[in-house]
This record gives sequence, structure tokens and C-alpha cells, in this order.
Amino acid sequence: MKHIADSELIINDDGSVFHLHLKPEQLADRIVLCGDPERVSMIAAYFDATECDVLNREFHTITGTYRGKRISVVSHGIGCDNIDIVINELDALANIDCTTRTVRSQFRQLTMVRIGTSGGLQSFTPVGTYVAAEKSIGFDGVIYFYKGNEMVRDIHLENELIRQLEWNIPGLLPYVVTADASLIEQITQNDIIRGMTIATNGFYGPQGRELRLPLAEPELNKKIESFRVGNRRITNFEMESSALAGLAAMMKHRAMTVCCIIAGRIDKNMNTDYKNSLPALIEKVLERI
Repeated sequence: MKHIADSELIINDDGSVFHLHLKPEQLADRIVLCGDPERVSMIAAYFDATECDVLNREFHTITGTYRGKRISVVSHGIGCDNIDIVINELDALANIDCTTRTVRSQFRQLTMVRIGTSGGLQSFTPVGTYVAAEKSIGFDGVIYFYKGNEMVRDIHLENELIRQLEWNIPGLLPYVVTADASLIEQITQNDIIRGMTIATNGFYGPQGRELRLPLAEPELNKKIESFRVGNRRITNFEMESSALAGLAAMMKHRAMTVCCIIAGRIDKNMNTDYKNSLPALIEKVLERI
């Protein structure tokens, strides 16, 4: 039986996992993820009862019940690097005995829905639209560090991206993963767009924003906007969906991202008061998860 060393899975003196500061018994099987630690309280305000409220760095967790369902709300901060931390530690809480440091014999599957904000790339995804990342395109590279990543990747779509985007960023290849199909059906139903979402490894240059530094590929966004495979187009930019979908798939968990569009990258408009657009999406996710 594999023993996981202290340096590989760090457990705090109180028995909680290193970054999240959560203990196994504080984690529900249903998890709502969000970037902003303050949004955790906003989502948990819908709960009927609360069990725990844990905060460490950008990682904030509240576990409670919503209409009879036990749910944990966990913030992950910004970026796929943070998703790597959060998903690994959530999986460790569910599937590793932190006392013996061995993998549990009985697998515990987690269901994770990330509620995020995003920039729309098409005329049919204006500000205020809800878009689920049925396909996630990773510009981050995180899952390449894990053996077996090719088993969860859509290689055909990756090749189409490289061809149509005339990919020319040395040392970085996009990857594509599909969110859990049953979870996409469960959450989107008939009122949330099922899209193709790009998760970038930055907010400015990687998303085509040019401030003082010039872009290496200034035409990349135009190529992204015109990309087509059948009747599918790339719908939006965000920064976490690919690592979430990819790592969860490799770990056999159910995961997806659904975003509220708060910026129109074509019309160059932005809703800075976007928090007022989130309650309806939060309610849909809590009802359906």
C-alpha cells in the first residue's frame, strides 16, 4: 500500500489539510467553488444551517445545508495554479486517510460546480449571459504534469485549435477537456448555454489585453472569435475551468464551470457591478447540484 510522505501531503497540527485548513469531516460531497473568498459568504447566505466557517489565505470554506442537501462552498482564488491546490486537497480529504497517509479502499466521489465570471467572445454571449464550459480549452499547461492526461483530452479538437489558430506560442500547447456530461445536463437544463471556454494563464496578455507590453500574437483573439468546429464556437474566456475539468476527470470526480458573462470582448463593454447578476445563477446551482 502506497504511503504518502509528510512533504507530499502536508497536514496541519490540528489534522486539517495544509492550504484549505479543512478536516475530512468538514467536507460535503456536493461542492460549490468560486474564486472570491467573499463570494463564499454570499452563496452560503442561502443555507438553512451552517456547520463550519474556515478561512486561510484566499481559501474560504463554509459547509452547511440547503433544502436538505449538505453542501460545501469553497473559494479557490484566481488561476489554474490555485485549482491544482484546491482539487488535490479536496480529493485528499475525501480519499486519503490523513492519519495513516494511505489511499482509502472505498472511493468517495465529489461533485463540484464552479460559479465564475467571464468575458464573452461572441454576439450570442452578451453581458449577463450564463455559459457552462462543456468543453474547456486550457492555455495553462497544468494537467500536462500528470500521467494519463491524454486519456481525458479531446485530441481532435486540440489539433483543430492548433491548425485554425495557427498556434505560434513556443513551449505552450493548448489542451481540451470535456466537463462531466451528466453534471452538465443536471446543471444547465434548458436555460444555460453550453459553450467552449478558454481558461488562460493570465488576465492581460494571455487574454489579448494590451497595456504597456506589446502582445506576441496580437491577432490571436480574432482567430479565437472565428474558430469553428461544426456549429460550435469558442464562447468565453476565464481562468480556471480547464484544470478543474481535467484534474477532476483524472481523479474520477464530477466537475464543471458555469460563468456569468460580465465583459463583452467584442463590444468592449464591462459590467463592474456584476455581483447583482450572480444571485439568479447561484440559486440555479444550489437548486440543481
